[in-house]
Amino acid sequence: MEKLAQFLEPEKLNQVLELGKKIWDEIGKLYNYHSSAGDHVNNLKRKWKELECQKTDIEEKMKSELFPGKRPKREVELWLQEVETINGEIQTIEEEGGGGIWKYFPRMHMGKLACQKIQEVKELYQRGGFRDSLVVDPPVSHGEEFPTKTLVGESTTKRTIEKVREHLLDEKLRRIAVYGMGGIGKTTVMKQINNDLSKERDKFDNIIWVTVSKSSSVFKLQEDIAHKLKLDLTSCEDVTTRAGKLNNELKNWKRYVLILDDMWEAFDLEDVGIPEPTPTNGCRLLLTARSLEVCNRMNCVNIKMELLSEEESWDLFLDKVGRDVLNTRDIEPIVKEVVKECACLPLAIVTIARSLRNVIDVSEWRNALNELRTPKKGPKNVDVDVIFERLRFSYERLKDEDLQHCLLYCALFCEDYEFERDELIEDLIDEGIIERMESRQAEFDRGHTMLNKLERACLLETGINRNVKLHDLIRDMALEIAGPKFMGAVGDRVTDFMQHEERWGKDLEKVCLMCMSNFLNFPNISPRCPKLSTLLLHKAFFSGIIANSFFVHLRGLKVLRICNIGITSLPNSISDLENLATLRINYCLNLYHVPSLAKLTALRKLDLSHSLFIKEIPHGLEMLVNLRYLNLEETYIQEIPSGILSKLSQLQVLKFNYGKLNVEEIVSLKLECFKGAFYGDAQTLMIYRCDNLRNSSDAPYLECARELKSISIWCCEEIEDVLSYSYTFPLQSLCLKFLDKLQVLFREEKVESPLDIPPGTFSYLKQFLIFKCSNIKKLFTPGLLQNLANLEEIEVRYCKRLEKIIGAASDEVEEEIEEEGKDTTTIFPRLRKLVLEGLPILESICSSSNAIVCDSLQKIKIVKCPKLKRLPLSLRDEQLSSPPFSLRIKTEKEWWELLEWDNHATKNALEPLCEFVEVDPNGYDSLLTFISLVYLL
Repeated sequence: MEKLAQFLEPEKLNQVLELGKKIWDEIGKLYNYHSSAGDHVNNLKRKWKELECQKTDIEEKMKSELFPGKRPKREVELWLQEVETINGEIQTIEEEGGGGIWKYFPRMHMGKLACQKIQEVKELYQRGGFRDSLVVDPPVSHGEEFPTKTLVGESTTKRTIEKVREHLLDEKLRRIAVYGMGGIGKTTVMKQINNDLSKERDKFDNIIWVTVSKSSSVFKLQEDIAHKLKLDLTSCEDVTTRAGKLNNELKNWKRYVLILDDMWEAFDLEDVGIPEPTPTNGCRLLLTARSLEVCNRMNCVNIKMELLSEEESWDLFLDKVGRDVLNTRDIEPIVKEVVKECACLPLAIVTIARSLRNVIDVSEWRNALNELRTPKKGPKNVDVDVIFERLRFSYERLKDEDLQHCLLYCALFCEDYEFERDELIEDLIDEGIIERMESRQAEFDRGHTMLNKLERACLLETGINRNVKLHDLIRDMALEIAGPKFMGAVGDRVTDFMQHEERWGKDLEKVCLMCMSNFLNFPNISPRCPKLSTLLLHKAFFSGIIANSFFVHLRGLKVLRICNIGITSLPNSISDLENLATLRINYCLNLYHVPSLAKLTALRKLDLSHSLFIKEIPHGLEMLVNLRYLNLEETYIQEIPSGILSKLSQLQVLKFNYGKLNVEEIVSLKLECFKGAFYGDAQTLMIYRCDNLRNSSDAPYLECARELKSISIWCCEEIEDVLSYSYTFPLQSLCLKFLDKLQVLFREEKVESPLDIPPGTFSYLKQFLIFKCSNIKKLFTPGLLQNLANLEEIEVRYCKRLEKIIGAASDEVEEEIEEEGKDTTTIFPRLRKLVLEGLPILESICSSSNAIVCDSLQKIKIVKCPKLKRLPLSLRDEQLSSPPFSLRIKTEKEWWELLEWDNHATKNALEPLCEFVEVDPNGYDSLLTFISLVYLL
């Protein structure tokens, strides 16, 4: 009994019951497997059908995403394998009878397997709900590395690389371009950048390098990029469809840097299919080009690839040629000259150095140097064509014959010759490279546009003061293109050319001879060049005359320029050059005789400037009815006889510093540009629409004016100042209208420390009018006020940036005056009229400590000056009680009420004299617009 009681203890009883429950549950499961086996198998089949449909959908989706170069995700592949495995297991459930004890209970075994597989199928179905793409990005490397050249002390190249890397890391910069002339090393820089980025996986995911075809189009560029991406576009002929596929593909490359090397045309990224680089996608676009214009059109931040320094050129040359060559006696000076001929261009340095590597024979080096100095040639063992081919392609890509002709013309001049831009444009006009246009301004605009394009194409270099010049190798390439048609010679080569008449070939079209220093007399030759159209003779120190025979057989000449040559007279044979369109004889300081020009009726330009001893107008000048340009500056010609200028009806430009001119004849010509001296007693000057006039120094004729009383300057777009303290004429009236860039009245006010104003400046001035000069901020300086005692009228209208009528030349001086706080009174004893109109930011007439006394004032008009808060008129005691009844004030009532007064008695005295007007806010502007159009048309 005790044992039974122990067995029935609660704890042990619970254990027995728990065990019994588990056994019963297991028996229940086995019974369920047996009794419901058919239901379980049918349920498994239904679940399998669902899984099978899911598998089919996934396979079809994967097929649509599986572009060439991509592969299924590994988890998808594993899932498909597991589905296939369970499919096989399900197929064998009904066939399998089971082993061991299960052979006696096959139905129960089938039910159990069915339940197990149902659970596995459910799990697979849940795992098959892939939300993202079923394929992965192309299995590509981070980026391919290129073999690169060792940067031997090339700090210029390294600086460019550092600048590119700096821009790459700037989140604000997305498109970056390196530009420069052919052979300068742009690709070398970009390869180094590519290699560096390929090693630095933390910054970008992929580096894509594409060498752009020279004959590229949108279609071809798409093909080049797709090839790098291993993307097959052969089935797509439509550019738009290709762009879509390319765009989708590039988006899968995550944070990439796309490098487009050697771009010759600009393309729209959307048209090509390149996603716009943004902060969100973290992508960058890098490109190289020879043309700055291409870079600008691609909307890039641009980095110019500079030429190597002389020291860097020397180091690079020695690295390629072998430093052992310097061990040979007397060879180093020659090597240095050879390096100099390479003109700091890496391509030329490397090409020429390799051809002379380990050469130690001094004679061979001297021979190479002589051949390099021969235009259009080079050392026979140097593939100069490799250099010229790279440069020539830039020339051919200009696709504008005028630009090409401009480049060839520049090649006529000696190495390192710097052209002043305006001088070169004059030459291009003379040559007909810039065609005749409606005005000279339009021709100069065209000229500057052409030079800018050549600079952006890296075919012209920018020098000092925006001068331009040709790189030496560009010049050699241009002369090679021109062939026997062009001859540009300097120094000893001129001597050889001038002493041998046979060197003047029949195919010559243009000749430029410079620095002819080895002649005592001009050679007595008579070249026969029927096609020669341009002859430029520069800088020779011989004296005497040019032989008459020299021009006899050059009847085709259209442009003849003789500059800085010591001849005393020109031969009469020039008189027979009937095709001559331009004759320029400049800086010939000994020249006193010019033959008759009567037959040169085709002449459009005659320039005898700086030929000091020419004393008379050339015979036949009046016959030059097609003349457009006449320059007689710095000659001893004292007068152009009456009646001559009136016959030159086509004249656009007249320059004549000294001597007498017939004013009526000049006015009748309607010149675009006039530079000359007036009679000393001229009293009135009006300058209208002279757009080349920038300041008073451009008008030297004012220096010699003695009696000038009235000056009017209208519609001169570039003028910045109009007078100088050095002028001494008794000016009484100054009228300035439509001068948009006018900053100050006097040139000296633009310097930081202006000169003291000379006594008498403006002391005769009676009338001052300024209208629509939008850039001027102050009119009169305090130091000038003492000289304005005779001023009778001041009219200031529609100068939108004017801040003060009377103000110091600089803000610093103005502050000093305010700090001193001295009360001063300025007296304008004769001022009768003061008009201030349409001055939106005018703050004061004078400083706050200054008052103005105007006893003769008869009219005040102040309208549309909303920021002017003070009217600094000072009335004497007797005027306060009895104001001048002749004074009339026209203004706006609202403005008058808001004025601040030092003495309210002044306001009370003046208010009865006011005529309050309502101003139409649009009326004045409409009138102003109409007036502007009238003057500008």
